[in-house]
Amino acid sequence: MLHGYGASLLQGTLLTLGVALGSLVIALVLGLAGALAKLSRWRLLQWPATVYTTLIRSVPDLVMMLLVFYGGQMAVNAIADAQGWGYVDIDPFIAGVLTIGFVFGAYLTEVLRGAFLAVPPGQREAALAYGMNRRQVLTRVVGPQMLRHALPALSNNWLVMIKSTAIVSVVGLPELLSRAGQAAGATREPFLFYVVAGLIYLAFTTLSELGFAWLARRLSMGVRQVAL
Repeated sequence: MLHGYGASLLQGTLLTLGVALGSLVIALVLGLAGALAKLSRWRLLQWPATVYTTLIRSVPDLVMMLLVFYGGQMAVNAIADAQGWGYVDIDPFIAGVLTIGFVFGAYLTEVLRGAFLAVPPGQREAALAYGMNRRQVLTRVVGPQMLRHALPALSNNWLVMIKSTAIVSVVGLPELLSRAGQAAGATREPFLFYVVAGLIYLAFTTLSELGFAWLARRLSMGVRQVAL
């Protein structure tokens, strides 16, 4: 049915999943750091985070991918030449993960900042009065409640991130869409292979939605639901 390209599509699928998961880790780290910086009282932390979110959300993902891959490679090799290290070739997988994670870190910064603000300040004040330090307040009191508020937006960003992995094909990474394009060109059956690729993306998003729905139920245990 797939003219022998099933294994190739499977490899592309696994690579796509690897890029998405790696990007998610980076985006969560940057998003949490950015949210805490924007909520900080220190302007020295607020300004860089504000510039980061404003700039990244204004530039198309594809432009960022090309800037990181080609501009980053030029910068790395300029440093390498100065140090006498020779030519350094940036791996497309690393470039893709870093770029997508860097881009979505800006979106998650605003998601997590809003989720932090949604937690009543009295919760934090009560925890501090009880004798907890700031780390304990974040991990035991504010963090779990913040995650429940952030979960819907995190789910949406994750679904968009999975689909955004397709842009890594422009830097030569043979992910799912790239493999489907190669198979379509070789067999002259583009409809077949692009439909298969679309169904694989659909399977990713469906399983992700089921996973987030389960997590939402877990985080909502003990929370009274108000009927509208």
